[in-house]
Amino acid sequence: MNHPEPVDASNVWSGPLPPVADGGLASPRIGVGGISIESSTFSPHISGDDAFTERRGEDLLGYYGFLDTGAELREAADWVPLVQARSLPGGAVAAATYERLKTEILDGIRAQGPFDGFYFDIHGAMSVVGMVDAEGDLAGAVRDALGPDTLVSTSMDLHGNVSRNLLDATDLITCYRMAPHEDAWNTKERAVHNLLRRLRAATGADVDARRPHKAWLQVPVLLPGEKTSTRIEPARSLYAEVPAVAAEAGVLDAAIWVGYAWADEPRCQAAVVVTGDDARAVRAGAERLGRAYWAARRDFEFVADALPLDQSLDAALAAGAPRPYVVSDSGDNPTAGGAGDVSWTLGRLLAREEFADGSTTVVHASIFDAEAVAACVRAGVGARVDLRVGAIVDAGPSGPVALSGTVYSITDGDKDAGTQVVVRSGGVHAIVTERRKPFHHLADFTMLGIDPHAMDVVVVKIGYLEPELYELAAGWKLGLTPGGVDQDLLRLGHHRLAPGVFPFEDTSLEPDLAAVVTRVQGGTVVEEPAC
Repeated sequence: MNHPEPVDASNVWSGPLPPVADGGLASPRIGVGGISIESSTFSPHISGDDAFTERRGEDLLGYYGFLDTGAELREAADWVPLVQARSLPGGAVAAATYERLKTEILDGIRAQGPFDGFYFDIHGAMSVVGMVDAEGDLAGAVRDALGPDTLVSTSMDLHGNVSRNLLDATDLITCYRMAPHEDAWNTKERAVHNLLRRLRAATGADVDARRPHKAWLQVPVLLPGEKTSTRIEPARSLYAEVPAVAAEAGVLDAAIWVGYAWADEPRCQAAVVVTGDDARAVRAGAERLGRAYWAARRDFEFVADALPLDQSLDAALAAGAPRPYVVSDSGDNPTAGGAGDVSWTLGRLLAREEFADGSTTVVHASIFDAEAVAACVRAGVGARVDLRVGAIVDAGPSGPVALSGTVYSITDGDKDAGTQVVVRSGGVHAIVTERRKPFHHLADFTMLGIDPHAMDVVVVKIGYLEPELYELAAGWKLGLTPGGVDQDLLRLGHHRLAPGVFPFEDTSLEPDLAAVVTRVQGGTVVEEPAC
């Protein structure tokens, strides 16, 4: 399979810190906190307390490699880690879970503040049961607790959403420039670097002088990440323009958000933010990027051939098809918000005659079903089992699927999946896990006794392939399958999006893509008139 050269991630960070200027802060106090999850409102899954990994204190600082003891950024500030909660993508967050985490962040700010700066580490696509614009709510509450003088820097996933509420509550805001997100840690580092850079500036007692102008606009386009990968055009060229805009005189940073396609909220659409000290430059940069994105809206295509599952399997099983052939089971992708237990695809694999006698092999990753795993553990490796698996959270179009076969392997102790089993039925190797887990790495398979290189077909609940799977694939199809992150957006039933969002509404009329430019003066957000 011919792979295009990946986008170079080396240009996403700004290098060493500048020296502390006269009137700048040599050792500012900076708080750290946030909540990070991508939530599909079309998935019946609810993300409760058990969905989140919560880090506090030194465990939280240790999470950021660029804040290791002795590192330049670590030594440049007095860091005060509060709590950062991170979850695998899933369904909407339980209201009680959100309120508990939000309260802890706010209580920590009040107890350990005041702060000169705050690093706000979020995703941007969190939905909470009963709420609209959860990140806007959280950011506003954080701002109120911090007070008007604290400089807030926010890092996000490019599949997040930027509402006006979120924009106004933060001073510096940026996101990834690569999909897949090979620059995730560089982006977090850039957000911290930008924050320290502003706190070191020569502003004296004028706190507002540290705050840049922010040019923001929303682009009424909402597409799945599998159509906006930076591996291919037009996203490749669009995102190549982001560092070019950021490098212009008077500009500090620039970002394009694709938005999150599997939530039904008015904020869900593409967005652009450019920050800097020159109001004209940030406005021009934001409008340049926004208009380019709108102009390219019809050019976005799936990152691989996108076909219904049966046609994808036909291609994988065709005479002379390269091996291993990877098929994305995209509709129930747990790293986009799918529940992870839709069993429809596994049922289709079990029904294919090509796999029945075992001469052609396929591995399916995966379905979580704790009861099915327990039954396999009781039976033991080599035993025959008759199971019904999946559809505990998301019944999908098939409900549970009958799986009869031999327990191939049992593996304990995975931090995400818990116990994992492989059941072999003919040539089908079905991975069933105790808890939800994404399969992104070759080690995810080899730890179970499966060599993906030796399989004829590898079917993974994923959209675009993460780097190791991308390199594995001798051939690849994006299987269009049902689930909470169905790639066919128009059949999901969005009804709360803002008017005019493409492709839900298709018009040749250009929307108003004039940027709103804001700055904080005296603790109040003010809009600056167009020149």
